[in-house]
Amino acid sequence: MFTPANVGFLFMRLRSVLPIIVLSLFLGFHSAGVTALAAPVAERPSVIVVVGAPGEEDYGHSFAQWVTRWEKAATQGGADCKVIGLAAGDSAGDRDQLQQQLALEAKEGAELWLVLIGHGTFDGKEAKFNLRSNDFTATELSGWLQPFRRPMAIINTASASAPFLQRLGAPNRVVMTSTRSGSEVNFARFGQYLSASIADLSADLDKDGQTSLLEAFLMASRHVKEFYDVEGRLATEHALLDDTGDGMGTPPDWFRGVRASKSAKDGATLDGFRAHQFHLVKSEAEQKLSSAVRTQRNELEQAIAALRDMKAKLPEDEYYQKLEVLLINLSRLYDSAEKKP
Repeated sequence: MFTPANVGFLFMRLRSVLPIIVLSLFLGFHSAGVTALAAPVAERPSVIVVVGAPGEEDYGHSFAQWVTRWEKAATQGGADCKVIGLAAGDSAGDRDQLQQQLALEAKEGAELWLVLIGHGTFDGKEAKFNLRSNDFTATELSGWLQPFRRPMAIINTASASAPFLQRLGAPNRVVMTSTRSGSEVNFARFGQYLSASIADLSADLDKDGQTSLLEAFLMASRHVKEFYDVEGRLATEHALLDDTGDGMGTPPDWFRGVRASKSAKDGATLDGFRAHQFHLVKSEAEQKLSSAVRTQRNELEQAIAALRDMKAKLPEDEYYQKLEVLLINLSRLYDSAEKKP
């Protein structure tokens, strides 16, 4: 039986085992008889960056800089990257191009990152992301994303973006918005700082050699607060993060390190853990994990986090027995990855 003193140490030890050799695990999916051709599975992460109407020339220059940072991070992370909305010429096709690109993307496999850079509006009922021609609503985007079973990060850095979080929240998704309501309609700077943080190791709070989406969110939010404090201005944007699928969101000031330290009034599960498993630029150790091992590792860690949240409701012996099983399974997973080429 593990004691309270050594459980935390063992978990951190297991999480940082080096070196980890690539392992291809058979997932054990069986079928009877001949099956239809399997749908395409994404072997590499995909990043789709959508740039909206700038409105003013200065905004256009800023958006282009943010895009460059995302492209660089995608290249570092070995992800396929597509940018929509910057090409000169016929801008009327931006909406169609986004729909077509989503239709072409594999519906299962590695992570899909969708980043929206620009301005947004909210009429009290429906939020929109403003393209150079025809806008699209949060409801429409929700429909376009319905077929996907891939892990997804949907990041709306526009003003009035909060309703996107409510519409797009779903299991195995991280949804991020620059604002906490549709009424925050002023230009949002969150996207500037997020693009600078997503591959910045100075944002790596747990010092595992990689910056997670959660860590980038926290760093960007800190810089947004500093901007308004230095300027002596009332903050007109407050970012939110949802990764539990409830569409509620958690603000950055609820976190201490990479863990939420406050409790929701309705007892809802707090956000942040799944976002901390998303890394656009992975560490050397993380890159050595196969996608199958990484998926199983993430599921075990999520189970440990869920069990930890239940600790106060369980008898102590039962809690540590369940925790021991999960930690042993995690240890065996890493042992297998070390031993098999």
